[in-house]
Amino acid sequence: MAAILHALQQEIDNLPSQERRIAEVILQSPSDVPGMTINRLAELSGTSAATVTRFCKSFHFKGFPDLKMKLAAELSQTPNETAYQDIVAGNSLSKIVEAIEANHLASIADTTRLLDLGRLEQSVQLLCQARRIDLYGVATSSIVTQDFYQKLVRIGKSCTAFSDSHMQITSASSLGAGDVAMAVSYSGETPETIDALTCAKQAGASTISLTSYGNNTLAETADIPLFTSSLEEGMRRGDMASRIALLHVIDILFTGMVSADFDQFIPKLEQSYHNVQSYRFHHTGGA
Repeated sequence: MAAILHALQQEIDNLPSQERRIAEVILQSPSDVPGMTINRLAELSGTSAATVTRFCKSFHFKGFPDLKMKLAAELSQTPNETAYQDIVAGNSLSKIVEAIEANHLASIADTTRLLDLGRLEQSVQLLCQARRIDLYGVATSSIVTQDFYQKLVRIGKSCTAFSDSHMQITSASSLGAGDVAMAVSYSGETPETIDALTCAKQAGASTISLTSYGNNTLAETADIPLFTSSLEEGMRRGDMASRIALLHVIDILFTGMVSADFDQFIPKLEQSYHNVQSYRFHHTGGA
């Protein structure tokens, strides 16, 4: 199932009655939606154009045309391209290699189709200009924030990644205008991460979230919500494809930053590389 349809199915019972009717119409005939006008969808769902627009905003679309465009892109993919494979007892190693490759490729492809270039550009601009950057994430998400932290340090950005909930709040409290706090949580419902981003926002910092696609508290809290595919489910997968999807967005943000301010960041990136190489040579005798 396409990520958008999956998100609608997951959230349908939590929607207000009028928005629920819109979701039901979309889920019943998703392939018809890209060809509909907003008034036609309103008519079929017994609502209004204003309600359809509000529904689209609830799912972080710019409007109905944006929803149609992204849904059409997802529906154009064959089922095999978005079919995640779970861990199966007794699988041969060759089958496992194929399954993990397929999961990771599908996760990246699904996430790419959900990306909003406008929000990405805003995020890149904020991160480039930030006086200081705080990164918040716990458990698997902390691995993602640590990856971004190591990248940002190499280009000279003042940045820290926090996984301890007390330190997240402590640091967030000291942020202000000109600072950026970015929080990562695949579910978007990690309490410690939500609290930290809320605190940073109240302190005056600009805020970015990175979560799976759909309605979630962290995305609602952030100034700029970014999303990955929400298709991976099940305990047995161990957050594998979801981690790859999160790292995919991190790599896009980092590359976007370096590309946007090439003359400032590339010399620092090269210098950090040469310094590390020199340090290794000095302490290993060139081994």
